[in-house]
Amino acid sequence: MSSNGLITVASKYKVGETLDRLTAVITAAGLRVFARIDHANNAKEVGLDLRPTELLLFGNPMGGTPLMQDKQTAGIDLPIKALVWEDQEGRVWLTYNEAAWLATRHALGARSKHSIETIEANMANLVSSIT
Repeated sequence: MSSNGLITVASKYKVGETLDRLTAVITAAGLRVFARIDHANNAKEVGLDLRPTELLLFGNPMGGTPLMQDKQTAGIDLPIKALVWEDQEGRVWLTYNEAAWLATRHALGARSKHSIETIEANMANLVSSIT
């Protein structure tokens, strides 16, 4: 588990294309996309500059609900979020919360173990298939 609970993976695609690829894989896997937020565009609308930065909220109530049944505070970190962003050198990164960190943060019990392990494995597979 990382010290800050974040996993960051390099992408060889631009921000928008990385998120498009992730969206396609997520929907093909039967997961639901709840929202896509373009932080850079939102910043531009108020006259501020921000390198390309987009957030995708997605998941499956069958996976997330058991975590909230265990500890409702897990809902603050659900649905799953993936942030795709460009650094100052123009490199693109995909960052998401480590599932084990969520379990620790919310003191999830044994009944959440399977869901956490599934989320962790699925996120690693999804991200590696699109970056």
